[in-house]
Amino acid sequence: MISGALILGFLVIALFFLRFWRSTRDRLFAIFALSFSLMAVNRLILAIVKLPEDDYPYVYLVRLVANALIIYAVIDKNRAHKATPRPIP
Repeated sequence: MISGALILGFLVIALFFLRFWRSTRDRLFAIFALSFSLMAVNRLILAIVKLPEDDYPYVYLVRLVANALIIYAVIDKNRAHKATPRPIP
C-alpha cells in the first residue's frame, strides 16, 4: 500500500513539473519531470516483482540516475542564469 502511494506521489509530481514545462519550455521542469517519472517506474517495478531492495544494487542505480538528473538540472539552470549578460546601468 505504501508503495502504491509513493508511485502515485511521484507521478503527480512528474505531471506537475510537466505542466510547468509545457507553459514555460524551461528545461529544468522537463528534467525534473523525467527524474520523478524514473522514480515512479522504479517503485512500480519493485512493487510488481517484489524484490527485496537490499539484495539488488541495481535498484539504487535507477535512484542514483534520477537524483543525478535533478542535480544536473539545478547546475544547468544556474549556469545558464549566470551566462546571460546583465544590462549596464
